[in-house]
Amino acid sequence: MTTVLIVDDERDMRNLLEVVLRKENIQTITASNGYEAYEQLNKRTVDLILLDVMMPEIDGFTVCKTIRQTSNIPIIFLTAKDANEDKVNGLTIGGDDYIVKPFTANEVIARIFAVLRRTEAVDMQSTQRLLVHGIIKIDEISRKVFVQDKPVPLTLKEYEILHLFMQNPNIVYSREKLLDCIWDMDYAGGTRTVDTHIKTLRLKLGTQLKDASEYIQTVWGIGYRFGEPL
Repeated sequence: MTTVLIVDDERDMRNLLEVVLRKENIQTITASNGYEAYEQLNKRTVDLILLDVMMPEIDGFTVCKTIRQTSNIPIIFLTAKDANEDKVNGLTIGGDDYIVKPFTANEVIARIFAVLRRTEAVDMQSTQRLLVHGIIKIDEISRKVFVQDKPVPLTLKEYEILHLFMQNPNIVYSREKLLDCIWDMDYAGGTRTVDTHIKTLRLKLGTQLKDASEYIQTVWGIGYRFGEPL
């Protein structure tokens, strides 16, 4: 059974989401703040996190950053903030989707299942072989990425972008094509989110070794490709 951790400081919101998810046969765990969320994740295995942004003491963005240091579990932000820069920030730091309050039950369920489908698709397509190009390696079973055998924690979408690139080296992908391949729902941020994810992916790869970031190359006026550094 799918298990979702609901993190929100409003009891009524937690209760509402529990009712909505249980109708879909989704098991729920709740936390009223970031500290409780960390405790739950240390005790339980969950498949996805619904994470409120505006919480006292520790906001949702900070919670997400902390989780991303050790885990690539899918995270969907829940927030009353509709500013585009907030959406971009949430996705940049590791969120997999972003839902603005107020929302409908159908929207929440649709987005949860969409993110879970992407996660399951990666699992089903994985094989026991390693995908290796130069100093970058992907373990397709665990969905872990390594630069010279040093782990690089990535979000689900960052992993999917890199995996697509490494499966198809030297193929140029336009921003629009990457949106079609990686995002299966309309996203208001448009192609800007592709640039943001590429930038973050390069930064993370380059943290272990600067040369690793140069495998993802910009093809000016068209898009991006993966290949040996020039």
